[in-house]
This record gives sequence, structure tokens and C-alpha cells, in this order.
Amino acid sequence: MNFCVKCGANTVYKVPPGDNQQRFVCRLCGHIHYENPKIVCGCLVRSNDQVLLCKRGIEPRKDRWTFPAGFLERHESTLEGAKRETREEACADVELDMLYAQFDLAYISQIYQFYLADLIGSYAPGDETLDVRLFDEKSIPWEQLAFPVIRKSLESYFSDRDRGRFTFRHFEIPNRASWTSI
Repeated sequence: MNFCVKCGANTVYKVPPGDNQQRFVCRLCGHIHYENPKIVCGCLVRSNDQVLLCKRGIEPRKDRWTFPAGFLERHESTLEGAKRETREEACADVELDMLYAQFDLAYISQIYQFYLADLIGSYAPGDETLDVRLFDEKSIPWEQLAFPVIRKSLESYFSDRDRGRFTFRHFEIPNRASWTSI
């Protein structure tokens, strides 16, 4: 960040008085610019014994399969964001069941939250989606999944489904290399 959002003056990256982390601070007015993690929310949508996946039409990971999910908007709860993203990407309405999985990806300052949800009615590709399909466990395109969080969520889901009990899953991913240990 080169310029202050309040007065337009140059910023400096330093530890402000009374703080313990470096932040961008305006050289002129002293405004402190906080950078907080981004929250991604979405749904693991189920219909009978199948799950709904969207083929991404945008980067990153264009042409790969994922859940309907995206960045939380300001003044929006994660519940609202998950339902909105599902409408936008899969043109689908859902009934939310429970917060199922949270991934804390500290190394990229992102938090992912996925809700279990039941499909209500129809679905179709949204503006950022090339295709939307229901898959049973054996037909999941495992090698074409967009992100490790999707794979881990699906593996957990099918394991829980087979046990007959769903429990909240929380994963801390401190760095890219740690994906192999979860």
C-alpha cells in the first residue's frame, strides 16, 4: 500500500505505537491501515447420494471442479455468503444444514468455511461457471479438483456419510507443504 486511503499521503511500513505488528501507517495523518484475512465461504451441496460441483470459468484454476464458494462480502454473514455464492455460481437454492469444515490458511491469510447444504430444485452454470453437475463418490473428478480444501472436504464428507454422522472439521494449514500431513 503506497498511499493513505484517508488523505492520499505516502505510507510507511512500521510497527505503530502500542502495537506489535508491522502495518502501513500514513506519514501525514497517522492513519493505520489494517490488513485482515479474507474469508471464503461456500456450500458442500448434496442431493440424495450425490454432491454438486462447479467447473470454474475463471482463474485461478479455471476448468477445475470446486464447490460453489467465494469471498465473503462486507456486511454479510458467512451463512448469507455461502447461499449467495451458491446462487451465483450454481444458480441453485439450498437449505443450510451445518458449518461442516473450516480451513485456516495462515500462509495466504485466508479462511475457508464450507456449510453442508441440501439442494432445493434445479441448478445451472452461473456467470463464472462453465458447468455444474451432481457426482456420486465414484464419479468425482478427483484429479480435476481445483483446490486441496475441496479434496479434503469431500474425503471427510464421504467418510462421515459412511459412518452415518457428520461432525465439524477444523484444519490449520500453516504453509503449502503441510497439505500432505492433513
